[in-house]
Amino acid sequence: MKLERMIGILSILLQQQKVTAPYLAEKFEVSRRTISRDIEALCLAGIPLVTSPGVHGGISIMEGYKIDRTLLSTSDMQAILAGLRSLDSVSGTNRYAQLMEKLSAGASSLLSADQHILIDLSSWYKATLAPKIEQIHSAILASRQISFTYYAPKGESERVIEPYHLIFQWASWYVWGYCTVRQDFRLFKLNRMNGLHTGTVYQKRPAPLPDLSSTQVFPHNYTVKALIHPRFKWRLIEEYGTGCFTEQPDKNLLFSAGFTEPSMIVSWIASFGGGAELLEPKELRMEVLAFAEEICRKYTSL
Repeated sequence: MKLERMIGILSILLQQQKVTAPYLAEKFEVSRRTISRDIEALCLAGIPLVTSPGVHGGISIMEGYKIDRTLLSTSDMQAILAGLRSLDSVSGTNRYAQLMEKLSAGASSLLSADQHILIDLSSWYKATLAPKIEQIHSAILASRQISFTYYAPKGESERVIEPYHLIFQWASWYVWGYCTVRQDFRLFKLNRMNGLHTGTVYQKRPAPLPDLSSTQVFPHNYTVKALIHPRFKWRLIEEYGTGCFTEQPDKNLLFSAGFTEPSMIVSWIASFGGGAELLEPKELRMEVLAFAEEICRKYTSL
């Protein structure tokens, strides 16, 4: 892309006093003629570039022109690279890292100096998730609707939405868009989508950003109290933090936290096997019992 290449050229000139047109042409894999047009465009944009002929000639920024050559510090570059690597982990490509290399040409030491922060946003479902992300991203850029079958706790439905944002939150990927079925903006989890198709062009509408606070998306409609066996302390800490329980004299853990749906409470308690006892809400104790009895029926009938 021309804009990306021009930013790359400017970045190189900020870090190197003078470069040649053949060097830039080879770096960006274009012709010298293309580089010449890019230089002219940068001059028209107000960047005073000077070309000098001869053996020691080349392209440089006019001497005395005030521009900060330390626009990006080493730590800035390393932070940007860590973020770009994390995006590469989604699609399994290295195109974002390649972009960073172009933008930081002449300062390769900044790229390799810090390899201590590794961010991997890929998931167990990478084979099916990455193509969805790419397809939805392309639809957003082209302002095209997407249609899909959506599987939710309340059942499956056919949806057509105008996509606006791809969001990585709560260790999962979502798309935020205007649902033509519900006539409102909705958040859809990509792993629950199937049969994804790109549709017709839509007219952009004012799109509010989603409220992604946990209290909004996962409101605490029910306060749960439960006794948890101490062997599951690690799990409580991992899922809810160290402040979610108090240790009792008998070493059992008195757990307290908010939940959104009754079904979530029952399945969560059941996931501990015999290592958890639900104390509140009391009306759900019978549902936990019914759940356990159903499991017993299935396995005792074999």
